[in-house]
Amino acid sequence: MMVGRESLRALERQLDGLERVAVAASGGVDSMTLAVVAHRRLRRVEVFHAVSPAVPAEATARVKEQARREGWWLRVVDAGEFADDDYLANPADRCYFCKAELLDVLVPLTDAVIVSGANLDDLGEYRPGLKAASEHAVRHPFVDAGIDKAGVRAIARHLRLDDLAELPAAPCLSSRVETGIAIDPKVLTTIHRVERRLRDELKPTTVRCRLRAGGVAVELDRETLEALSPDARADVCERVAAAWRAHGDERLVRLEEYRQGSAFLH
Repeated sequence: MMVGRESLRALERQLDGLERVAVAASGGVDSMTLAVVAHRRLRRVEVFHAVSPAVPAEATARVKEQARREGWWLRVVDAGEFADDDYLANPADRCYFCKAELLDVLVPLTDAVIVSGANLDDLGEYRPGLKAASEHAVRHPFVDAGIDKAGVRAIARHLRLDDLAELPAAPCLSSRVETGIAIDPKVLTTIHRVERRLRDELKPTTVRCRLRAGGVAVELDRETLEALSPDARADVCERVAAAWRAHGDERLVRLEEYRQGSAFLH
């Protein structure tokens, strides 16, 4: 694995070959680190951030704050995926429709090469969004430079981007909804509210509120889950159930150990 300085140099070589880029920044460590490096290296960089009911407000705030610090030219857009019936149906390739909608919006707005924060680790997973990226000629500098997720974090630490380097993975809120269950903005609001409350109260390393056909699963990292007494577990379940009931939705709630992408049925 390359250390931060080596990874940074490899990334810079890829960016030098592109000259002008537009970065699609989601608010996660990958795209944000890419935007920082691209802006510092090339200066003539456009940064786009898409907002929707599936994007946590914290992610948008993070992008705007980093843009203020770094002096980015930032444009916030609505990708329009919530007007797409294919996306709302939540099929296994939902991410394809999301990414395609976003790129359909971005391509007419810039004549620069659009780049994403995809890294080598993403290539080993089912990522239908990469198909949409390929159809729109999006480049992936981390992939081209041979950089994985650990390498991205190493770059962020090397550049003293401490708030980004240790940023937990935070996929869109729609990823909490089991494949085949329609995406509903009101449901995403409840999911986000539950996760924020548990994050504030329990200080877990990871928390996910998953909507499944059989009810709601609150996933916590093993250490946090094992530290909860039976009474505390019952209390968490009841408070989460109450949050759903507040929106007229009666759901069975259970606690589980966190599993990455467990709402995805492929």
